[in-house]
Amino acid sequence: MSSKLNRERIRQFAQEEGFSECRFTKARLPESIGRNLIEFLRQGWQGDMTWLETTAERRVSPEKMWPDAKSAIVLGMNYGPEQDPMEALSRTESGNISVYARNRDYHDVIKGKLKVVAQKIAKMGCAVKVFVDTAPLMEKPLAAQAGLGWQGKHTNLVSREFGSWLFIGIILTGAEIEPDKPENDHCGNCRACLDICPTRAFPGPYQLDARRCISYLTIEHKGPIPVEFREHMGNRIYGCDDCLAICPWNKFACTAREAKLSARADFESPELRRLAGLDDAGFRRLFSGSPIKRIGRNRFIRNVLIAIGNSGTQSLLSAVKPHVRDSNSVVRGTAVWAAWKLSSEKDFTTLYEQNGIGEPDPAVVFEWEAGLDISKDRKEAQ
Repeated sequence: MSSKLNRERIRQFAQEEGFSECRFTKARLPESIGRNLIEFLRQGWQGDMTWLETTAERRVSPEKMWPDAKSAIVLGMNYGPEQDPMEALSRTESGNISVYARNRDYHDVIKGKLKVVAQKIAKMGCAVKVFVDTAPLMEKPLAAQAGLGWQGKHTNLVSREFGSWLFIGIILTGAEIEPDKPENDHCGNCRACLDICPTRAFPGPYQLDARRCISYLTIEHKGPIPVEFREHMGNRIYGCDDCLAICPWNKFACTAREAKLSARADFESPELRRLAGLDDAGFRRLFSGSPIKRIGRNRFIRNVLIAIGNSGTQSLLSAVKPHVRDSNSVVRGTAVWAAWKLSSEKDFTTLYEQNGIGEPDPAVVFEWEAGLDISKDRKEAQ
């Protein structure tokens, strides 16, 4: 069976499962990709994502993980939003959830479809393995090498046809398949994605310090959000789309066709007051089947409390106060910060006297003391 016939049949399989793109490349990456990863780790930009370091040796190129891999079949599925996600940032009493997380977990959706395609390929006599962002495989460099798009200055994949909105799935195979040509970099002199970042997470073009990235902070980071980033988070409670949404190539993007990737109405602009009231069971019910569920209730409430603190809406203070007594210290500390943001100096002092005296956790004590000191300074300055 010829490579050309294989390509045509595989593309047909992919199209039948709703994939927007299907391209091919060798299951090898240039040494420069590995060097860039090592430099990223050397700078410590991975933050809490320790698995990047522990899997680095296997991550640098697919054959390190599967020596028999010869080709990579790279599939892309469009998840373009119906509206500009930047519009939700102005609705300060609502939470802003990243576009990719507004419905079913894309890992489950894409992996199920990939398995169907892979099974059909296997029947052609090819050994295959399926990957969707859950193994030490560098999907974005492989996608760029296959011509699916190019890695923009924000390090994410950009497509001339779909803009920023492509999920990537990979099928590695032991078969030799004729590769497609890589895509050229079409960013030119544009730096919109770099300039719009609220927390200045890009040390330079094509570089990302994840520790400053709102997506990292709201999803991967486990502890208190550093004070310097809290106000910049605005109402972003899970992820951030700014650097994706601002890309000029999105003018060619289209809305997602897969229903499971279209936004749920209750995830587009959920009310912060309602979210703040979720206990663990309520959180699990609301986000069942969603990628948001994996960060857990405590981390999610931490994010919601920061959004409430940034809202400037004093009526939301009543949704904050119960959390200054939360059993989780990160939630308590964040609630103290949010309460300070929405309270007068007198009210915050009263809240401290009722709840803060005897606080056992040093990080929460710091939040109370910082709020008291700043409130006092703010009063004296008036």
